[in-house]
Amino acid sequence: MPLVPKHIQDLQPYKAGKPIDELRRELGLERIVKLASNENPLGVSPLAQEAIQKAIADVNRYPSPDGYALRKALADRYDVNMGNVFLGHGSEGIISLIMRTFLLDDEEAVTSAGSFITFDIQAQSRGIKLHRAPLKDYQIDLDAVAGLVNEKTKLVYLANPNNPTGTIFKVHKFLSFIQQIPKHVLVILDEAYFEFARQDPAFPDSMQYRFDNVITLRTFSKAFGLAGVRIGYGFAHENFISNLMKIKLAFEPSSLAICAGVAALDDVEFLEQTIRLNRIGKHFLYQLFDELGLRYLPSHTNFVTIVLDSEKTVNTLYDKLLHKGVIVRPLKAFGLPNCIRISTGLEEENEFFAKILKQIL
Repeated sequence: MPLVPKHIQDLQPYKAGKPIDELRRELGLERIVKLASNENPLGVSPLAQEAIQKAIADVNRYPSPDGYALRKALADRYDVNMGNVFLGHGSEGIISLIMRTFLLDDEEAVTSAGSFITFDIQAQSRGIKLHRAPLKDYQIDLDAVAGLVNEKTKLVYLANPNNPTGTIFKVHKFLSFIQQIPKHVLVILDEAYFEFARQDPAFPDSMQYRFDNVITLRTFSKAFGLAGVRIGYGFAHENFISNLMKIKLAFEPSSLAICAGVAALDDVEFLEQTIRLNRIGKHFLYQLFDELGLRYLPSHTNFVTIVLDSEKTVNTLYDKLLHKGVIVRPLKAFGLPNCIRISTGLEEENEFFAKILKQIL
């Protein structure tokens, strides 16, 4: 019997966008713009920064095991009980915990192809059989997803808006879909880009449709600019939350993450600036791609994905951009080898990207 199970040996780990320091070491470039990882180009909420600075004095103490302050703030914000709120080490950490808590070895999961690959990785790490419905014109096909649910299905994972396509499924589609799913099947709705999508009336804010078998995931990594402290949260039936609390690491998330999250929730001005900058950035990228004759997918997130004619074209463009100091994200790992994802940046970063892209093309 091998020491390492085969499903772990075969696992391809998540590979993040290329770090700025790594590219600087490799190529010695002075100007580097990273538009690969959907980070907040404005930086960190000033209120969150201030809260972290104050909390540093107490990092010799363990954080609250139940994350009381942030769970209470989230419960008040979304008008739910604290028993409906869960915190984790980013939404990825919560996904991993859900897998460990609710899935037996012979149970199965369903998701969409061309979606957030962390769920795929977590399923494979448990040796769970995963069924993927193909995208339909780069959008999640809910009918196809529902059609894959069988008597062994325990989890369905859906990212809305979807990463890396930026597309959404709409209210009527979601309500039709959820009626097709048995009550014993848990539906994870990953709304990491909720703040960018919520103004669209067609977007189904899952907190407005409280189903007992739905777990909503959100994050502070994107719109709130807290990717580095790793803090995500979820809403679900209190029975699910109470069982997740049994399994989670005792002192996760960290005290710095908790206090940063509480402060970021109150920083309305920073969030509004983020949404406004992103709207300007997407419009700029749309105009750029129209001018250059590039196909792009209209986005409800803080990135735009372009569709090219082949994986070879993607690799060539990615490499040329890299050597000019622009980091973007090719999407082969997501199952979209002919696509590149570009995050929106500061206005000067978007303009630098446009200048380099025009030179290359």
